[in-house]
Parts: sequence; structure tokens; C-alpha cells
Amino acid sequence: MKYTALYEKHLSLNAKMIEYAGFQMPLQYKGISEEHLAVRHQFGIFDVSHMGEFLIEGKEALTFVNYLITNTIIENFEKVTYSLMCDEHGFVVDDLLVYPINTEKVLLVVNAGNTEKDFDWVEKQTKNFDVKAINASIEYSQIAIQGPLSIEKIKNIIDEDVTDLKFMTYRFVKIQGEDIIVSRTGYTGEDGFEVYGPHHILTQIWDKTIEAGAQPCGLGARDTLRFEANLPLYGHEISETINPIEAGLGFAVKLDKEFIGKDALVSYKQDPKRKIVGLELLERNIPRADYEVYHHDQVIGHVTTGYLLPEVETPLALVLIDKTYSELGTLLHVKIRNKLVLGRVRNRKFYDKNYKK
Repeated sequence: MKYTALYEKHLSLNAKMIEYAGFQMPLQYKGISEEHLAVRHQFGIFDVSHMGEFLIEGKEALTFVNYLITNTIIENFEKVTYSLMCDEHGFVVDDLLVYPINTEKVLLVVNAGNTEKDFDWVEKQTKNFDVKAINASIEYSQIAIQGPLSIEKIKNIIDEDVTDLKFMTYRFVKIQGEDIIVSRTGYTGEDGFEVYGPHHILTQIWDKTIEAGAQPCGLGARDTLRFEANLPLYGHEISETINPIEAGLGFAVKLDKEFIGKDALVSYKQDPKRKIVGLELLERNIPRADYEVYHHDQVIGHVTTGYLLPEVETPLALVLIDKTYSELGTLLHVKIRNKLVLGRVRNRKFYDKNYKK
């Protein structure tokens, strides 16, 4: 079992702890709904130190990363890019954030549950490039400070004004002589920041953020927030059996360049079979992940994520279904405890994101 540097902080705040991706992590503190609403209307803080961090170093670092991932990384050393790594068949190895530090050093931030698998995959791909891959995950703590009040609070938390950062940009700041990454990123649909750095510095930043009034938030609210904002979770909306086109992530797939899995995705795009769509249930029930979706008596797909969200009266789901039935307004059923519950296909815009563009 692994523990983040903030583990004792979670215990002191009476967090309900669970095992997640090999770590002891907080599921909730005051409650998922309360934490969800705190981020939507005030601000919250998440321990995301379980995420994986890889450094790609060498003369061909940028070239290699562009071959590894579906999106395009340019020589802009302030820009953060969301992308995916695919296998040769176009299925998703993982989604990740890319921080180009310079032409010979790139930081990749991957999902906690995939860290070992991802590193094996990345290292395997380096053999034809003048680069080395370093799994630096153990060296970093990471926190996410999210919500509308985070903007006015951040300067006092890190003693530097970073509010000029736009969404998906970052910079290094010095704290006690240490380099800290502060990025205008997050996975909640709200404005905010993610901070990476040495464990002892991030522990201090956690304390200052709590003292500034942030609600500590666990994995439960992290999932409801990202779902409401239509942000994918590996193992649900993307996986080793779901490709980016099916997942609606074409914006992060640049078919005008070479990358692993490109040929498979070009071929699939010509005749797509499945699609992830939004679904609202027409009666009060909870559409959980993996529940079957029916059109009449035919199984046409499954729920990837579903919730009855705070401040939303209608149960909502993301469902991966046969594209034939993906037109808006199509009536479908979800099988919940041996009962077929009626739902209607809708768009995936469950919430208007609040980013500083």
C-alpha cells in the first residue's frame, strides 16, 4: 500500500479513506455533495499526489513525445496540452497532460492506476529515439485548488500572483528555493490551479489553502465534478477497448501527423460503429457504470458513468452505444436491478465550464 505525503493531513480532517490505484486516498470528508457544491460555488482542494509523472529527456524529447501521443506539442514552454496515448490498434493506453519544459525535457502526467503500465509502454517506445524516460512519480506531490474563489486566494497561498495565467498554461515559481509548477488546469469544469512540487512544500501549500477556507475534497466529488463537466475517466469513457473517436475526443487527435495508432484511427473514422452520448433518465433512478443499455429488447451498449448530481433533478449518464441509436431524442432503456428504466439521448453538455480562456 502507498501513501501520499498528505496522508496524515487527511486523517486529521476525518476523511473516509479507501484504497485507490494502490494508494490510501480520501473518498470524502464532509460528504460528496457538499464537496461538489463547494467547488462549484466557492473553492476546494484535492490531493492528487497519486498521479504519475514521467520525464522525457534527450535531444529528441519533443519529437518522441509527438510520436507517442495523439495531439501536437509545439515549442511553447508555457502551454499545457491534453492528449492521449494509443496502441497500434487505436485504443487508449491512457490520457495525460503534457508540459514541455524545453526542447530536451518534457513532463508527462498520467493516471494513477496506469502509472506502471504506462511507463512500461513509454519506455518500450523510446528505442528508436535519442531520449530516456524517467519515472519521477515518487518525487512529486500534486494538489488541485479548484473553484471560483481560488483566483482571489491563490496569491496568498503561494506568495506569487499567477492569475495572469490563462487556461492550460503554466509557469515555474520559486518557493523556499525550490521549483514549483503552477498550472491553470484542473479536472472539475471550474477555474483553478494545479500545483506540483516536492512533498514538504506541497504539504505547506495544502495547510495554507485549508487555512484560506478551502473545502478539502475527496475522490467522490472529483468524480461527480469531472462527470458533470463531461471530462473522461480512464476505464470508463476511454480504455483499452474504447478509442478516442468513439469517446468524442477527436479535438485531441491530430491526424495530420504521425503517431502510434494513427492508421487504425484513420480507418475507424471512415466508418465509426459506436459513440458515447449523454442520456437523461425519465424517472428517478441511478444509472451506474456498466449497466446495459437497450433499444427495445436489444442490448446496444452500456453506461460508462452515471449519477444523480447535486443541483440537478434528472439522473444523467454517459453511455457507449451503437451509433445507429445516437440521434438526440432517441428513447432507450437502462437495465437497473432487472428493471428497464426509460431514458432519452441528449447532448453531453451537462454543465458550462468556467475556464479563463
